[in-house]
Amino acid sequence: MRVAKMSENLKQKPKKSRENIVLIGFMGVGKGTIARELSKELGRFTLDCDDLIESKENLKISEIFAKNGEEYFRNLEKDLAKFLSKNVKNAIISTGGGFAKVKKLNKIGKVIYLKSSFEAIINRLKNSENSDKKFAKRPLLRDLDKAKELHNARESLYESKADIIIDVENKTPQQISDEIIDKLSLEK
Repeated sequence: MRVAKMSENLKQKPKKSRENIVLIGFMGVGKGTIARELSKELGRFTLDCDDLIESKENLKISEIFAKNGEEYFRNLEKDLAKFLSKNVKNAIISTGGGFAKVKKLNKIGKVIYLKSSFEAIINRLKNSENSDKKFAKRPLLRDLDKAKELHNARESLYESKADIIIDVENKTPQQISDEIIDKLSLEK
């Protein structure tokens, strides 16, 4: 009941409620899952950056990396960031793990970092349905030692870009969503 009331508060403030919620964090942390949970609570549409890029290119992320390389993919993310900042309001946007590198990320919306240890992320993926597919669609997880180095290197980037940091370990999507809504409500 408390969450429903807070969601109503977010919906009732037209100027602030039109601000996007942008979820950042390492690949596999659950940004898409949390976006869908927030969508249920707040009645907003969700956009997944990787899905938008795949649709534009008519290729899977792994195919884009294989065919054109990471630099090409990062340029697609930059173009998408510009599009989102100019054209999208009142949405929940889940980003890819490296999307936090784009400049002026806060122009897109309120940036929320979903923080987790590397080990917890890998366990989450291993214990999920379609585990093999989840690893296959993330080309940078093919070498777990390199992926862990990348996670550690990106942590400070995520923290520097975030308006709000949410520790997601050992929490359900509902608990994480409630915490995000609480923190957004406090900022109003």
